[in-house]
Amino acid sequence: MAKTKSEAVVEAVIEEVADAAVEAKPVKAGAKLEEEGDIAADYLEALLDIADLDGDIDIDVENDRASLAIVGGKLRHLVGSQGEVLDAIQELTRLAVQTATGDRSRLMLDIDNFRSNRRSELKKLAGEMADEAKSTGSSIKLAPMNAFERKIIHDTIQELGLSSESDGEDPHRFVVIYPA
Repeated sequence: MAKTKSEAVVEAVIEEVADAAVEAKPVKAGAKLEEEGDIAADYLEALLDIADLDGDIDIDVENDRASLAIVGGKLRHLVGSQGEVLDAIQELTRLAVQTATGDRSRLMLDIDNFRSNRRSELKKLAGEMADEAKSTGSSIKLAPMNAFERKIIHDTIQELGLSSESDGEDPHRFVVIYPA
């Protein structure tokens, strides 16, 4: 099957980034994460160019992982209605970094502040559900969530002194919050 122009350009960018990574010297953990961020930013910049979209890419290192954010421009369609497009772009970016470095990447990508806003919403939800679990003495089952969302719930519940666990199979995996 013949490649589209976009597929060929994306493949060329991945190969170029991989070639540059082979020439790179060994680096320390923090510097390695910065290198991941740079590789991911190059990949994302190429994708934005292909799609003829404007956006600035911010690179950071937080929680022992590279963290990138694409801001500015009209980018909401790169998020999707529930973040599914963002998740796909994040996975493609991780694969580009892995191709370049040979190591699995755990980088996080945010577009149009979707993950940042979602994190705030989920922390609020976790607090409300923790209060309900405490007051009723019953466990609370939440709606299915992706791994990013479940982790935020688990971390918040733990901070509040309660316990939680994930149950079910993806994509229907959900969090159960237990009273103290």
